[in-house]
Amino acid sequence: HTNNWAVIVDTSRFWSNYRHVANALSLYHSVKRLGIPDSQIILMLADQMPCNARNCFPGQVFNSRTQKINLYGKNVEVDYRGSEVSVANFITVLTGRHEPGTPASKKLDTDENSNIFLYMSGHGGDGFLKFQDFEEMSSQDLADSIQEMHVKKRYNEIFFMVDTCQAGSLSNALESPKVVTIGSSQTGENSYAHHSDFELGLSVIDRFTFSTLDYLQRMKVGDSIRNGTLRDLFSFYDPRMLLSTPDYRTDILGRSIDEVPITDFLGSMLDVHLRDD
Repeated sequence: HTNNWAVIVDTSRFWSNYRHVANALSLYHSVKRLGIPDSQIILMLADQMPCNARNCFPGQVFNSRTQKINLYGKNVEVDYRGSEVSVANFITVLTGRHEPGTPASKKLDTDENSNIFLYMSGHGGDGFLKFQDFEEMSSQDLADSIQEMHVKKRYNEIFFMVDTCQAGSLSNALESPKVVTIGSSQTGENSYAHHSDFELGLSVIDRFTFSTLDYLQRMKVGDSIRNGTLRDLFSFYDPRMLLSTPDYRTDILGRSIDEVPITDFLGSMLDVHLRDD
């Protein structure tokens, strides 16, 4: 493949779901640090936590009560926000069925040579993920969208990661080739928050995303060998810390996760030109 893209989605609104926005922003900053530019990231945030009247740190979002690093600084480019974050718009991003005149910043301009990292955080259940607390995307909706992407040659490989209750069930209907998935919990299990900030008065990050960041923050830019494989990442999760069992599918990827560097999805691709002189 020749280029990497990321689609990062928070599907939850309301102040009590602050951590879902923090989850998404945390992954956004991680993939940027590892080399995927904003021009190849679609960021969808369902609520404006930085501007919420109950936010005692106006204009800021944090994922830790001890390290006050603002995740919502000037270098954040949100492509879909508030009511724009809907099932219909998410599916449109994946399939490319945009209305004429849609800005390029809202489009996933991928092709058959693109690897895509797809991360979602929100509330879910057996076979569905909530959007905005009033509509649902089913596992079949997701499977149909990715199948359409396959038919249209919109990807080379996809790495789908989801942090929600019963997360693994969202992948059950997938049949399209060259897709690998991991969810924060198995069918019938809840996923849990990691810790709270006492000033904000709520949880600021989920356990699965916290563990994912723990791994990603150890990765070095450009070091594909030492950064490990998908197997290394999947083995890093500790069910005792998560209080849930990560659930993954590798059967439709077409190659062993022992042989897939994480940087195949979470890193930049260098365009190297050889010269004779």
